Amino acid sequence: MGDQEQPTGGTHFVGKKDELIKAKRTLRTLEGRDILIIYNQEAFYAMDAYCYHAGGILENGDIEEIDGKMCIICPKHKYKISLAKGEGLYRGTDRRQDPPVTKWYSKGVKQRTHIVTETDGDIYVKLSEELCWIDSDYFQGEKGKLERAKYEEDSP
Repeated sequence: MGDQEQPTGGTHFVGKKDELIKAKRTLRTLEGRDILIIYNQEAFYAMDAYCYHAGGILENGDIEEIDGKMCIICPKHKYKISLAKGEGLYRGTDRRQDPPVTKWYSKGVKQRTHIVTETDGDIYVKLSEELCWIDSDYFQGEKGKLERAKYEEDSP
C-alpha cells in the first residue's frame, strides 16, 4: 500500500513483527487516531496512546503484572491500565471485612484497545468498533490535541 491513504474501518499494516518486537513500543496514527502498539511477554497489544485520565503519553510507562493482569502505568499520574482490555485498576480497602482487606478493583474499561493480528510476519491493527464512549476517546483527534496541551500547561 505504500504511502497511499488506507481505507477507514479496515486493518492497517503497522510494521514487521521482528521490528515491532525489537522496538517493544511503537506509535502509529491510524484514521486520525494515535495508537500505541506494545509487545510484552510474547504478545502484541494496541491501545489509545494517551491516558484516559489526563492525556499523558503512555509510551514510556512501566509495564507490571497487577492482580494477574499485565498493565501499563501512566508515567504522569501512575494510573494503571490493563493491556488486554483497557481496564482502569485501583487499589482500595474493603472496610466491611474484619480486618479490612486491601485489594485491586476495576473502574471498568477506560482506555480504548484495538485488535492486533499477524499475517506472514506482518502486524496489523484494526481499530475498535465499540460504539460506546470510552474515556480515552476524549484525548484523540484535533480537539484532543488542544485538551492535552491545556493539561500540560496546568501541570506542575
